[in-house]
Amino acid sequence: MIQLKDKYNKEVIPQMIEKLGYRNAMAVPKIKKVVINTGFGRLVSGKTAGEQKKIYAVILDDLSLICGQRPVLTKAKKSVAGFKIREGMPIGVMITLRGRKMYDFLERLIHIALPRSRDFRGIDPKSFDKKGNLTIAIKENIIFPEISPEKSKTIFGLEMTVVTTAKSREEGLELLRSIGFPIKQ
Repeated sequence: MIQLKDKYNKEVIPQMIEKLGYRNAMAVPKIKKVVINTGFGRLVSGKTAGEQKKIYAVILDDLSLICGQRPVLTKAKKSVAGFKIREGMPIGVMITLRGRKMYDFLERLIHIALPRSRDFRGIDPKSFDKKGNLTIAIKENIIFPEISPEKSKTIFGLEMTVVTTAKSREEGLELLRSIGFPIKQ
């Protein structure tokens, strides 16, 4: 199977130049980074401090297995009484992938994880913003092959944003579609 970066360089760039009429290869949009994040929210609400720390550890370990990189703990900037959140309290984790790790993650996402997800019919084109970035949500972390569903006690959802250098929604859509993302027609 051809690697994602090689496919981009050998197939996608010439195809995008021909289809969208770029003057050279440097003008063709590319994937800059992938940001993955998840919130603890309902998983830790109503739990004791010890139980919360165990859940934080499980989520951190699972995400580091999925991404191949240690996530960063994000903390609340201010207190919100309605959500029982205090300033400085951990509320989620985030990972930014670039370079080789990003391409490895995207390859596993496209070819293994998304087809394994329940009732998956393709990525909705409405998931793209005006700048051509794709944001998708995954309901269960167990669709990734690194996580064993039998051993996993905590199932959580995560959100992924694929940031591109595209200047419009159409450019980003065309770029990710030609790379191999399963986007609905």
